[in-house]
Amino acid sequence: MAVTLALRALGLGDLLTAVPALRALRRATRGDRLLLAAPDVLGPLAALSGAVDEVWPTSGLGALRPPPEPPALAVNLHGSGPQSSADLLGTRPARLITHWHPDVPEVAGPPWRAEQHEVVRWCRLLEWHGIPADPRDLSLPPPPAPSPAPGAVVVHPGAAYPARRWPAERFAAVARELAAAGHDVVVTGGAGERALAARVAALAGLPSGAVLAGETDLTGLAALVSAAALVVCGDTGVGHLATAFGTPSVLLFGPTAPARWGPPADPRHVVLWAGGTGDPFAAHPDPGLLRLTEKDVLAAAWPLLTREDETTCQTGPTRTRSASSAPGTSV
Repeated sequence: MAVTLALRALGLGDLLTAVPALRALRRATRGDRLLLAAPDVLGPLAALSGAVDEVWPTSGLGALRPPPEPPALAVNLHGSGPQSSADLLGTRPARLITHWHPDVPEVAGPPWRAEQHEVVRWCRLLEWHGIPADPRDLSLPPPPAPSPAPGAVVVHPGAAYPARRWPAERFAAVARELAAAGHDVVVTGGAGERALAARVAALAGLPSGAVLAGETDLTGLAALVSAAALVVCGDTGVGHLATAFGTPSVLLFGPTAPARWGPPADPRHVVLWAGGTGDPFAAHPDPGLLRLTEKDVLAAAWPLLTREDETTCQTGPTRTRSASSAPGTSV
């Protein structure tokens, strides 16, 4: 059986924004075994996409192991190159799909557009190479695992870099108001964010059991988000989970514009953005992000929770969720 190898050795949000492209590859290479070169921890979510046969464990650039036989097709869904292209060329593929890069001029491809939305970028790459792709194809089915807190409001205060972290005190103020209104509020994060989550919960007056940071694996986190009443977070992978499962969300953007990483235009997802951009890797919260207030977040959250309550009363707790609009529109 021929092998198609797609490289996307990045994080959770990166995987979820590549789902439409991966599904397009699956349709175009039905007779092939589709391997996704990505961190092994992403395997369960990659499987939910229905596009990937196997995650080929890869921690990042320079770590790609060639599959047992050279791929019939290698696809660079990782970056602009040249190192990502070089990693794939090292597997000796019969054909390589990638963006054009001056350091690899012998491989044809479209030019890299830095400001393009991440979902659209990879779909357009495939289309340039003759493979139709639909950027609206973002939805995932709920994972088989049960949610540890079905119907809860998920507050996720962490982010990969300080520039994208709204202050803990503000997340706590939002959590406190939502809990006072009778909502079950939980605070999530990775194992390294447990102290941050515990601080948010303590400031909000939540019980210690509300802190789920470090308590769930990725499948458990996905189950939690898929069954949540609302997600409140910054520009993180958890926000992309909310998009994938159609879970109502309030997303705080800055310093990166939602036109590059935001959800589709959908009334279930409210994007808050002050309008400025900055360094996403800075050591301090972005000034634009700090212009967003607790009142802004609560004003966005209340209508979503009201709509969610009405939907649950009318249809019961089981809901079908899908994303249906083109990505990149902020609210």
